[in-house]
Amino acid sequence: MRAFSRCAAGFAALLFIGTPAVAQDVTLTARDGALTISGALQGFDGEFYRVETAYGPLTVDAEGVICDGPACPDLIAPRAVIRIVGAADAGAALIPPLVAAFAAARGLSLSLPEAAGGATILTDPVSGKTLAEFTFQPLLPEEARAALKAGRAELMMAASTLPEFGSRAVALDALLPIMATDNPTPGISTPSLAKALSGEVKNWAEIGGPDMPLVLHGLETGSDLQQALSARLGRQIAAAVTHPDLAALAAAVAKDPFALAVTGRAVRGAARGLPLSDSCGFPLLPTPLAVKAEDYPLSLPVFFLTPRRRLPLVAREFLEFLPTPGAQAAVAKAGYIDRLPEAQPMTADGLRLINAIQGAGEETTLADLKRLAGMMNGADRLSFTFRFEDGSSTLDRTSQDNLADLAKLLEAGEFRDKALILAGFSDGSGAAQANFDLSLNRAARVRAALTDAAPGLTEVQLPQVVAFGEAMPMACDETAAGRRLNRRVELWMKPAFGADHK
Repeated sequence: MRAFSRCAAGFAALLFIGTPAVAQDVTLTARDGALTISGALQGFDGEFYRVETAYGPLTVDAEGVICDGPACPDLIAPRAVIRIVGAADAGAALIPPLVAAFAAARGLSLSLPEAAGGATILTDPVSGKTLAEFTFQPLLPEEARAALKAGRAELMMAASTLPEFGSRAVALDALLPIMATDNPTPGISTPSLAKALSGEVKNWAEIGGPDMPLVLHGLETGSDLQQALSARLGRQIAAAVTHPDLAALAAAVAKDPFALAVTGRAVRGAARGLPLSDSCGFPLLPTPLAVKAEDYPLSLPVFFLTPRRRLPLVAREFLEFLPTPGAQAAVAKAGYIDRLPEAQPMTADGLRLINAIQGAGEETTLADLKRLAGMMNGADRLSFTFRFEDGSSTLDRTSQDNLADLAKLLEAGEFRDKALILAGFSDGSGAAQANFDLSLNRAARVRAALTDAAPGLTEVQLPQVVAFGEAMPMACDETAAGRRLNRRVELWMKPAFGADHK
């Protein structure tokens, strides 16, 4: 816990509000017990202590310590109030287990709210003093945005970022089409799903189902997930029946033989999933690795948005806790997909090689496919995948997070005795050689960005760059969404011994 700031000459210029306290002995103890300092209290401004110690003057954040001694002000252990607003379903599912895991990791006592909407209290187990309280209020995106901007909330849970706020990735989800349990429809393509959600489809027979009316269910207008779905499909959702939350939506769809809806992977309930494919028939499977890599087109990240102001120390520590294994285990237990890296043997992904063969263009040769298969042999694919903003050389938001996470793992020696490969791929539009050159260039850009993020890495620690152009499409090139999925840089891993990874 970073409770104590460095001693510096600039501390002498710190101005305090009100009358300085008479110099008396105090002891400041970090909440985790890792550090204790004693000295004469020179002043307290309601946020920082200034203490004269044997090491010189120190300025200490009051939210990180407990003060003991005759000179301690009345506010001995400031209570941090962390008000969270935003997406109802994600907030209700994720915030309680994340706060509980945070308390356990810090060795703090946890008191659950006595009623819905109440505060979860974190207390120091030794002194019994309240250190923080977390509350969550479900609000529609515009209301939550206004609350965060006006200072009525410290954090906002959302499915997308906003330019005026910072963001911290929390978890991942996937949007799934669902229907009644006895509906025999075998599957649906993304174009057909888009038409159904916009109200163009009135009968299940129009999308390969039985001859019966199609009734579209959805969430109330303006909800976070409804907005995210509209943004992904590029059109408004024309739901005939609306529900207040995903649990109610899934329960209603399971019982309505005519119903179609889209829900989050974490809240499917008793409804039956409707298999999704793209316009060329490529199956789109919401596996954890596919969602983490954004190979599944309806992957949905979950963020905490943060205001452009200084948050309480507990809130900052909570945000720093989110990427840890303890926090991500709580995410997975809540039914969402965690953000921890995941590996899968390339031999277990035969579907992609089948797609590569079936989707190969006239300019993709047998030699190209043999080279691809040879490189895949003995390799694992990691969930870190990198894509760029449309028409730009800038990594998109999720890829930036992936890059930061990968840099930390490499710096910590996580992939020792492994050879990493950045494999670049393109879509199939244009000439094959130009696509190869583009895929190679983008893989090299990711490597350069990784070097900038972790400048201490040696050449041996950095991934090798290879490219395959349009040789392994993930989706149909006939749509913009499919082309975007195909333009990617994957991360592969092989044993470092031998020469087969060269």
